[in-house]
Amino acid sequence: MHEVSLVRSIFRTLEDEFPADKMNRLVQVNLQVGMLSNVEPILMQNAFQALTETENRYEAVKLEIETVPVAIYCSSCDHKSEVHQYKFVCEECGQLNNNVVQGTELLIHQVFFNEQCTISS
Repeated sequence: MHEVSLVRSIFRTLEDEFPADKMNRLVQVNLQVGMLSNVEPILMQNAFQALTETENRYEAVKLEIETVPVAIYCSSCDHKSEVHQYKFVCEECGQLNNNVVQGTELLIHQVFFNEQCTISS
């Protein structure tokens, strides 16, 4: 299951990007997963849950996954079409097309942190 290594990679990326004190306040990660990314959202959720349960500092972090549909661009008629049922055909002119412009991504779209409350006396 390559999803476990992907989840580890996501956390490494976040740890490289944000300081440790901020990572300790991480509450949610939102991903965009393309239909052609070779990632199964349910397996990603399972891998995320398994990893966060073993990594105590991330146990409260939630994962949200947005599935991104496949889209193609037709240069013949200058139209972007969404692909349905894996039929790579321009919905404007009907021409077969494999110019994929969306649907292969695996992106960390947003991250959310708990605001640290400072109590003064």
